[in-house]
Amino acid sequence: MIEVIGVGQRTGGGRRTLRDVSFSVGAGQLVAIIGGSGSGKTTLLEALAGVRPPAEGEVRYTTPCGPPGYVPQDDIVHMGLPLRRTLRYAAGLRLPAGTPAERIDRAVDAALDALALTGRAGQRVGSLSGGERKRASIAVELLTRPGVFFLDEPTSGLDPVTAADLMRLLRGLARAGTTIVMTTHHPPDVHGCDRVAVLSEDGGLAFHGTPDAALERFGARTVEDIYLRLAETTPADGNGTGGGDGDGPAAEADWERRFAESAPDAPDGNAPTGDAPRAGARAGGARRIGAVREWALLARRDLDLLTRDRLTLAILAGSPLMVLAMFAVLFRPGAFSPASPSPSATVMILFWIAFGGFFFGLTYGLLQICTELPVLRRERLAGLRAGPYVLAKAAVLVPLLAAVDALMLAVLRALDRLPGAGWGTYGPVFGTLLLCSAAALALGLLVSAAVTDPSQATMALPMLCFPQVLFVGAILPVPLMAAPGRWLSAAMSNRWAFEALGRSLGVERLWASGASPLGPPLLASYGGTFSRPVAADWALLGGFTALFLAGTVLVVARRT
Repeated sequence: MIEVIGVGQRTGGGRRTLRDVSFSVGAGQLVAIIGGSGSGKTTLLEALAGVRPPAEGEVRYTTPCGPPGYVPQDDIVHMGLPLRRTLRYAAGLRLPAGTPAERIDRAVDAALDALALTGRAGQRVGSLSGGERKRASIAVELLTRPGVFFLDEPTSGLDPVTAADLMRLLRGLARAGTTIVMTTHHPPDVHGCDRVAVLSEDGGLAFHGTPDAALERFGARTVEDIYLRLAETTPADGNGTGGGDGDGPAAEADWERRFAESAPDAPDGNAPTGDAPRAGARAGGARRIGAVREWALLARRDLDLLTRDRLTLAILAGSPLMVLAMFAVLFRPGAFSPASPSPSATVMILFWIAFGGFFFGLTYGLLQICTELPVLRRERLAGLRAGPYVLAKAAVLVPLLAAVDALMLAVLRALDRLPGAGWGTYGPVFGTLLLCSAAALALGLLVSAAVTDPSQATMALPMLCFPQVLFVGAILPVPLMAAPGRWLSAAMSNRWAFEALGRSLGVERLWASGASPLGPPLLASYGGTFSRPVAADWALLGGFTALFLAGTVLVVARRT
């Protein structure tokens, strides 16, 4: 049983969205929350579920039920995996530490069976119908057998037949003892519910009771008429059946007053005890899985998602090949030849190698988090840690970046765009490039966590790339920049990769000893750019990586 006591809520700007809402939900009841757009239905549901605790009043449960099952409007399942595998990963994250694999399998099978999805278990989630995906989201929550479910417009976007099927499933869960509270804009949903809570346009409770009693109270023949009555002028008679003069808000206040005056003093069922747990309280005794195990499980899931997405794999593999092809066309062989070096060409080769590593890392990270925010938000509410989540992304993508960076260096060396040298030279070069990619990956993850959708991440790409081109010191040496430009260049991770590459490949010695007249003047314009130890540049690149990853963890924790 759930008791809602004087719940009020406000927006960040202080505007009140809920006003003194009080009612109770009996155990095993199916309850619909209805009202016009902007009346606060989702806000009330989030308060009931503990997603966003109310600013005023409180919500109390009669018994500890663990984390409530909460299903938002967005799908909370990954689209790229088979349904059974998706549920198995979810069970591994949500069930207590030490749960045997056999029990996890039984929980998955039971959830699939309860939601009539057993026949779709091997099908990719993205290929399921809208109604099946809704049921899949409910199945994720059903894995832990919560005593209460909260669903935000579960029938939204479904055709009438599919919506009716889903309501029958919810009705069956309620008959089995699960308490279910849902918001809806679909009037037929209300008739299958035990109770309906009607919110006025200003967030007050206009009615709570059975659907038939709601029709009688509002003098309505259909649920659609209730919406019309809420928007009408103040009722003229005691039954609330019509007419009168006045404005909409006055009518809303009157409906709320009439309901408050006629509502029974006792709630619908046994009143909760004074020490009933608040919404969102965790069940005692269930030990969470450790951070390391959580990280390993998330990394396996990320790798599984990556390898099953053929289009993404093609893009990740194809972009380095395109960059290498452009390098081969743009630069002539032998630019690093000691007999006749080309200082201007070597500067550009060094820069574009560094920028290639930066670009690969940035693009790999930009779409990692923003594309799965609904899934992440729900998993965070279920107890997922932000740190293992972010580090799992890095653990999967850094090895891929290492392979791409190594391929780029090998091809450029084979095409004579880089000098002949041994591992003593190319080991540090590879290390620099990998650190450059890792720092860019961390920056991409930070931006991906901060934006709200993939289109914003895509728009951020040029804004992040242009400064890394202009202020690195390749187009204009850092010593020749204006003071603000020099300060800004210090914040460019690509600058330190560019300078470390130049140090490892010995451009100072090459330019000073070569026959090209551009060598000494160009070398003088760079000053001590390439004279710093490579380890110092590595420390800076590692610092950027750690800083961006820590920022990503903080942003993920704050946003979810």
